[in-house]
Parts: sequence; structure tokens; C-alpha cells
Amino acid sequence: MMQRRALLMASAALVALSSIRLARAAPQVRGTRRKAVLAGARAPIDIREDRMGIAHVQARSRHDAFFAQGYLACRDRLFQLDFDNRRELGRLAEVFGPKFAEADRIARHFHYRGDLSAELAALPAEVVECARGYVAGINARIAETEADPALLPPEYAITGMRPLRWSIEDMLRTRGAGAGDADDEVRRAMLQARGQLDLDHYMDPLRPAWSFTVPDGLDCAAVSVADLGFLRDLGKPLPFEQAELARWDRDVSRSDHAAQGSNAWTIAGSRSTTGRPILANDPHLAIGGASPRHMIHLSAPGLDVIGAGYPGLPGIMQGHTDRFAFGRTNFHIDQTDLFVLRTRPEDPEEYWHEGKWKRFETYEETIAVKGEPARTVTLRYALGRPVVAQDPLKGRAIALATAAMLPGANMQFAIIALNLATDWDSLREAARLHVSPTNLHYADIEGNTGWQAIGFTPRRPRHDGLFPAPGDGAFDWTGILPVEDMPSLYNPEQGWIASANAMNLPPDYPYRERIISFSWSDPFRHDRIAEVLRAPGPHSIEESVALQHDVQSLPARALRKLLPPRPSPAAALLQGWDGRIGADSNAALLYELVVPELSDRFRKAVIPAEARDLLTSVNLSEMLHALALPDPRLGADPAAARDALVDAALAAGWAKAEQLAGSDPAQWRWGDLHRVTLRHPLADIPAIAAAYPPISGGRSGGDGTTVMARGFNAKQGYTVRHGASYLMVADVGDWDNTRFLLLPGQSADPASPHYRDFYQPWLSGTMQKLPFSADAVRAATMSRLQIVPA
Repeated sequence: MMQRRALLMASAALVALSSIRLARAAPQVRGTRRKAVLAGARAPIDIREDRMGIAHVQARSRHDAFFAQGYLACRDRLFQLDFDNRRELGRLAEVFGPKFAEADRIARHFHYRGDLSAELAALPAEVVECARGYVAGINARIAETEADPALLPPEYAITGMRPLRWSIEDMLRTRGAGAGDADDEVRRAMLQARGQLDLDHYMDPLRPAWSFTVPDGLDCAAVSVADLGFLRDLGKPLPFEQAELARWDRDVSRSDHAAQGSNAWTIAGSRSTTGRPILANDPHLAIGGASPRHMIHLSAPGLDVIGAGYPGLPGIMQGHTDRFAFGRTNFHIDQTDLFVLRTRPEDPEEYWHEGKWKRFETYEETIAVKGEPARTVTLRYALGRPVVAQDPLKGRAIALATAAMLPGANMQFAIIALNLATDWDSLREAARLHVSPTNLHYADIEGNTGWQAIGFTPRRPRHDGLFPAPGDGAFDWTGILPVEDMPSLYNPEQGWIASANAMNLPPDYPYRERIISFSWSDPFRHDRIAEVLRAPGPHSIEESVALQHDVQSLPARALRKLLPPRPSPAAALLQGWDGRIGADSNAALLYELVVPELSDRFRKAVIPAEARDLLTSVNLSEMLHALALPDPRLGADPAAARDALVDAALAAGWAKAEQLAGSDPAQWRWGDLHRVTLRHPLADIPAIAAAYPPISGGRSGGDGTTVMARGFNAKQGYTVRHGASYLMVADVGDWDNTRFLLLPGQSADPASPHYRDFYQPWLSGTMQKLPFSADAVRAATMSRLQIVPA
């Protein structure tokens, strides 16, 4: 239905497209001056835009600085932030039809149902003031498009959408749908019921080492995949095209999510060539759809910050102020638990908790549906936790406890607070608002460096979060860990700090008393960064730039040690290889085809058939460790069995390479398979695909285990699916010497000169200098915009 509607609208929309583009995106000419009269600004705002389309804002108040950020993000990325907002609000079906009603229902389960006035009152007043400015800036741009629809991006003419106005209440209400580790909890319970829990480490090893304990009263035999309820649908593509849904694979989606991480490191001035600290950061996110970062420089009394943020989220996530640089990577916190509720047989709207029957909190929601009558749905909660599954016949319901739904979990305000900080202590204080699990890196102009793990960490007095728990109250959370109880470092003696999503709890951290997580990314990227930073001698800005683009593979080194003594063309090619996943490397291509073959054979060798429905993949680090031992599960002669597995994988990988790249191994090139193609997220709609041609052609080295993380999933081909959307190497104190890259550009408009101007520099690793001082900004200015209050 949606496709037919899109096709009917496409012709008319595309006829008008060229004139709309001309109205929106005039060529950039140095010295251009424009003026915008906008409601919501409180005083004139001066904006200079440089040759890469980055805006440098000079405002008279912090409210107006964030007003400018909202306005400019909306100008450059209106459809992106509007679509995200509509999805979070559960308002897709009203423009796209009945197939989207279920996605809307699920999204509304993650709306906060507490007192919004109390939530707002609990936030720092200066943070709220900045957020109000941001919202007003977005609405000011939307008002411009309402007055002149030619300013709207082409997606609106094609889909028939109109932008939604924003409100501070919606920022408080929408908490983001997420299942956390719910599927891991269910898998472990099912393995325990089958007597196969000892196999779980092959797929998801516990870090640090830990022994499983089933919560008292949990009937593992009663746990099933049905307990995930609507959580099973989280991560599914939206139903614009049935073929995309048909290709969707939960396991691929799970591994894709796990692959999204980041690198960050700080280097003390005592270890740098300049005598100043260096802070490097490159967030790895999904690549292929909308760009997840938008850059800006915000200046006002008490505020001077530059860097990259997410369109629709106020503030800058990675960057620097005039006093300190800051970066972030994903820390790992177990922020969710499934609770198994016993419901009352004679009244399934009641559940047993703390010795008495309690009624579910219920909310009626009306979902508008294009072309059909509105639908009324009932959403259930237990103590504010969404009820994700319910089976009255079994007297059973499942509630998801998630830190994002706790009072005070207002992540959309947290980045503002970090941006308003002035030093290490105020930054840590601001981090109390930060819900998302994060390694926060810090380096200031006085030479200090620091790392603070932040994010809401539930206190679990009676369990460890690895299994579902009975929902009778005995296993309820009792609050969150304060920032001062989270791990941190300040001016460490070794002179450097690195994080890359691996387990990084300090050796003396009391993790048994303060349970944070047992699931982390493999340590390959972190260990390679540490290998480079441990090298003697001072470290330069250029060396940090090179490290961000490093393609040395630690797993490849480990695999080379496992090559059997029997000669073969595949073994010979890998034995003579330096382990770099280069775009022009033939050995890298072979390696990337051998590893999936080896993983599949290893899984079949160590996982019995009756457990493979639950253990659908094997962890790479765990597999390489088991092969090096070799693992007794491989058979009576595990070394011989290991060699046979590697031989078979080499042969299969070689055959696959010949199939994909030709019969001459001298002509194989990893980059010929591993390409960077960016498409519009709604490219399944033909008119949008025509209006937004893909940005493609680029060859890439690296993979998900190299510091230059360019992840792919062999089940879906070899195209780059994850990578650094933004890269920064900050020269702390000499801010104009800071280097950066963005992908693919500031604007989402194909007619803009900033739609893809970073694509080739990103591929080649040619990082740009980021002007910050008044003189550097003036020298870089291409055009100016003055916002005048209406």
C-alpha cells in the first residue's frame, strides 16, 4: 500500500524537485550575508559558516546559542530529526498508513508516565533554558517552511508529510525504545533448563569471570522466546518495503548493534611532542543511512564549545570548549532486566508484588492511521515498567525494567549539562544527568587528563542481571550508583588512557559489590591502541591521526599462529602477510573470507545440534582462544581436529575468493568487496531513491576489529555497515590545530555543496583543521547569517 501511494506521488514530486532544490541551496560564495527574522530568539545572533559548512555561532545568551543550534540542525537535517521525532512519539501511521501502527504502539510503551512537571523542576534551570532555546530554534525553522513550503526537503513532497512542532514536554516524555540484554537473559534461562548453560561462553563470554547463579524462584523451564513479547520486533526495518523485512535477521541485527562502538584516548602532555595533552575520539555508528553527526561552534557568555552532536539532541557530544576537550565511547552497563510476574487467575489485570495483588497501570492511547479509523490501544505497566508480554492462561506476564524509564532519566538534557561544565569537577557533577553508558574522556589546558565511566547503573542487591528474575519484589532495583561510585582515573601515572568498548574496570574496582556489566566488546581495538601508546617516546598529533586509521588486525595475527604445518596456497598467502587489513591487500581479502568459514565450522564442532537454535554465533575472541589451547570439546585429539578445521576453512575461503574476485590471487583486493555506500534511509521508496542518489564508489580497508573500524556482516555481504561518523584529534590548548573529519557532510540536501564534501577526505583519512579562535574563524568564513528576533 505504501509503495503504491509513493509511486503515485513520485511523478508530481519529482517535477517540482529541481526548483525546490534551487530555492534551498544556492552556491556558497565568500562574503555572502543573509538575515533571518525569527520568533524565539531573544537578541541578534551572528553566524559565520566556513568552507565545510560548519557554523560558528556568536550569541548574547546561552539560550540563543542553543536556539541557533536547533535552527541550523533543522535547516540542514530537517527530515532526519523530524522523522526520528515522529518515530519516538509513535506517530508514523498517521502519515504512512496501517502497517506502521504496531511500530507506533511499541514506541509509546517507552513514553515516561510519571509527572513531567516534577521531571522538569528537577533539572538545572540553566540546562532547561538552553533546551528551550534549542526547541524554539527548531520550531523557528519549521515556521519558515510553513510560510514557504519550497524550503522543505524533497521527502515531504514525496511522502506527504509535514514537520511536527517540537516541545520540551516531548523531550521529557520520549525515552527511546530498547531491549537491552533481554534476549541474553532468556537465552541463558533456556540453556539452563536444557542443561547446556556451560556452552554460553562460546557466544557471550562473561567479563570479568563470573559464575552463574539462577535467581531463587525462577522456573527456567517456563522461560521461552515468547517472554520477549514485542521486544522481538525492536530493530526490525520499518515496513516501507516487504523485501527489506524479508531479509531481516535478528542475529544479524544483534551483531550489528554489538559492533557499534568507538575509540577514544587521552595522552598527557608529558607523553606528547608538544608538551600539551592530546584527546582523540571517533564514534563508530551505523553507516549507510542518515549521517549521525552534525557539527557546530556555540559561543555565548559562559559558553564556548565546538564539535559534533546528533541532529535533534541539543548540545555537542564530542569536541572541546575553550578550557577542555572531551570525548566518549560506549561503556557497558546492564541497564535492563526482565521480571516474571505472577498474575491473578481470576483477574489477569493484577500481579503479585511485595505480598499483595497490585493492578497494572494502564493507559489508553489513540493512534491515528492514514486511510483508516484511529486505533485505541491499552498499554500496561508494572511499577512504571512496560509489560512486554502477557499470557493470562498461564498466569504470567513479563515486565521490562529499563534505566531509561526511571524518574530523572532525561538523557536529552544531559549533553547540555556537559557542555556547560568548566572543569573536571563540574563535568563529573553534570554527568549525574547522563543516562547512557559512556566512557567520558577529558583533557584540559592545565595539563590534566581523566576518564569517568558514567550512566545509570541499577543497584541489584539480590541478583546479577544475567537471568530473568521473579517480579514479586524480592529482586527489585534499589536505586542507581552515584557517579563517585563509578570507575574513574585522573592523571594516571602511565600518561595515557584508552577505551574502545572492551572491559575496562580497574583491577581494584569492587565489581562484585557494584555490578555493572558482564558483556563487553572484544578487546582487539583497545589492545592495539594500547600497543601503540605504550611505545617509548613522545606521541604527536599526526601519530594519533594515523592510529585512528590503523588497520593492523590482532585477530589476524592470532589466526596466523594457528595455520597448520601442511602447505597450501591459502596458508602460504596468509603466512607471508603483515596482518594489515588494507584496501589493496589480497591476503586481507582471503582472511575476511576464511574467518566466517572457520567460525561456522568451529560452532558446529563445539555446539551440539540441540543448542544451535540458541547459540547462533560464536565470539571471535573466544574462538581464537579455544583454538589456541586447543579446546577439549574438539575431540579426542583436539590439536588434529583444530588443524583440520583451519585447513577446511582455508580451502573454503580460497574457493569463495576465487568466486568473488577471480582466479588470480595477485589481483584480489579487499577494498573491491569492502565498499562504502550511503543511501537514504527511505531509499526503498522509488521517488526518494531518485531524489537522493547513493553516495558510493569508495573502497575501504579495515574491519570491525581494527582501530579504523569499518565493520561488515558476512551474512549480508561485505559493504561497510559501521564506522567512524566523526573523527577528532584535539591539540589541547592549541585549539586551531585540532583535526577532524565528518561523514559524509553537514547537509542532507543533495543540492548542497556540503552533502558529500567529506566523503573523499574520509576515505583517504585526510583530516581537516577545525577553526576555533576568533582570528581563525574570521579567516575561514565563507558566508554570514544574522538572526534577528521577530
